[in-house]
Amino acid sequence: MSEPAIDYEAVFQALPGSVLLLTPQFVIADANEALLRRAGRERREVIGRLLFDVFPDNPDDPAATGTRNLRASLERVVATGARDTMALQRYDVEMPGRPGEFEERYWSPVNAPVLDAEGRVRLIVHRVEEVTEVVRAETEGEGYRGRLGAELFARAQELQEVNEDLRASHAHERQVVLTLQEAMLPAPQTVGHHRAAVRYRPAVSALNVCGDWYDLAELSGDRMAVAVGDVVGHGLDAACVMGQLRSALSAATRVAAGPAQALDVLGVYARSVDGAESTTAVQAIIDWTTRTIAYSSAGHPPPALLHPDGAVQLLDQATDPPLGARPEHMARPEARVAFAEDAVLVLYTDGLIERRREDIDVGLGRLADALTRHRGADVEALADALLAELLPSGGATDDTALVVIRL
Repeated sequence: MSEPAIDYEAVFQALPGSVLLLTPQFVIADANEALLRRAGRERREVIGRLLFDVFPDNPDDPAATGTRNLRASLERVVATGARDTMALQRYDVEMPGRPGEFEERYWSPVNAPVLDAEGRVRLIVHRVEEVTEVVRAETEGEGYRGRLGAELFARAQELQEVNEDLRASHAHERQVVLTLQEAMLPAPQTVGHHRAAVRYRPAVSALNVCGDWYDLAELSGDRMAVAVGDVVGHGLDAACVMGQLRSALSAATRVAAGPAQALDVLGVYARSVDGAESTTAVQAIIDWTTRTIAYSSAGHPPPALLHPDGAVQLLDQATDPPLGARPEHMARPEARVAFAEDAVLVLYTDGLIERRREDIDVGLGRLADALTRHRGADVEALADALLAELLPSGGATDDTALVVIRL
């Protein structure tokens, strides 16, 4: 028996709650009947117009904060791709047919993103429930809100102040962590006579930064070791763990027989570091004398080798679980691949390719396509092109490390 077709436009219009659909620029794309009725507006008055032009703050009320608070919430949704629930808001509405006259109104808003296949915000669902009558509760004379309403509004305002304090605290922590990471990660440099382009892009969220790292090292002969990794946690603790693991792998690389042995040593060390469990990492050792790349991965997305003819090869033949994931030690696998002059090797963390509700192969396909199209670019231009094309336009929800080396 086939399922009945659902008319989602009719469902949207029949919703008992007030709902607006907004573009990422906060232009009203649609409004349901409940919202139009409660706002006292005709459809032609709202569709295609900026939200804050249709519903401005009362210019005669210096304490009005509805527009500011709502804009901040919507900007967080666009930046993070996550739902944002607001505290109770006093957001007065201009009375229909009476320009400049505002009626005191109270709303409980929720803003939720509608994401596309690449995790970018395409629409925002702005749902509001009006609670004016509850807050007002005029039981003891004109202008008196009533004990219940006054307490409800006061608690909501306190909650909003707490949320603002938390956001300020998170922003401060973000800056501290980014400063620490900048000091720990190596700057762009020439390794031997080979130039590598490195990039780090923090997540837009204050709490989702600094689990990613990269490292480059010159080895004996015409060889270079390059690695990237991703600590599971975020924030200051993750930045400290990242620094420890990066330093440990850099030291191990200089005495190990190859990348698999270096990751073996790092895995043993990670067991003694709180927060290092399940870290992913991949290392490649490039040998220009033999024109080969030896590589090993601990649960990390595969490096991409761009051949001169534009073909892209994923280095996925030596993949093992993340650091500390096995209860007993086992030697890690190692693979080797040949490269031609003018090939390009790209190592990255998952923020570059992964999107919500999307198979990782789709992101890997985007990476391969971008590499092929930009194969003639120098390493700096190629690194910038990859970030510009592959990261979400509203900002990444996870941090991203990227290393590009022309071979």
